[in-house]
Amino acid sequence: MTREVRQRILIVDDEKDIVQVLEFALKQAGFETITAGDAAQAFARVRETQPDLVVLDLMLPDLPGTEVCRQLKSAARTAATPVIMLTARGDEVDRVVGFELGADDYITKPFSVREVVLRIKAILRRNAPGEPAKLRETVGPLRVDPEAHRAYVDGVEVELTALEFRLLSTFMSRVGRVQTREQLLHDVWEMTGDVQTRTVDTHVKRLREKLGSGRDLIETVRGIGYRMSEPERG
Repeated sequence: MTREVRQRILIVDDEKDIVQVLEFALKQAGFETITAGDAAQAFARVRETQPDLVVLDLMLPDLPGTEVCRQLKSAARTAATPVIMLTARGDEVDRVVGFELGADDYITKPFSVREVVLRIKAILRRNAPGEPAKLRETVGPLRVDPEAHRAYVDGVEVELTALEFRLLSTFMSRVGRVQTREQLLHDVWEMTGDVQTRTVDTHVKRLREKLGSGRDLIETVRGIGYRMSEPERG
């Protein structure tokens, strides 16, 4: 009989009651859980076993959760591991910093445990390997017509090479998600192995130059790769 492989969630929080509540709810939902009470334990757990997702408290006794997130997203092994940040503060600055560092979601305490479980499931579904990403045909001033293979900025068509069109479509399929250079090489160029990632930087630079008012939507995530951000709402 084949044993079912359960997805593993790392909970990093120094408040034991919160850890216990989350552990119980996640196990009930079919997940495997591991826990850490501080940043040092969190890094040790990550080294010991690769979690599928990290639930990370912002206020830890040894390091800020933002620094833990930054280190996880800067390491090649964990750059693509989703991170949900928990905080007792509703400060918008914390939220912005968390997202800038690559956090995938942000939940303010007190929270609904059911909501946390649902958000975890949604993120894991979205990041599931082999699951086709759904192309958003419009993001801010950018629009793509996948059937006609055309791209528009503020309603005006821009000329893109086939590779630039694939690169833009990939970003528009994964808005808000960090894409490592290695991921882009694999998904856009269909390359694997020891290939120079500088070609990604060169093509992103050229693509930005053609996107006019939409160029800043493609953000550089230092030391990792790129991300297409959600446009600001006026």
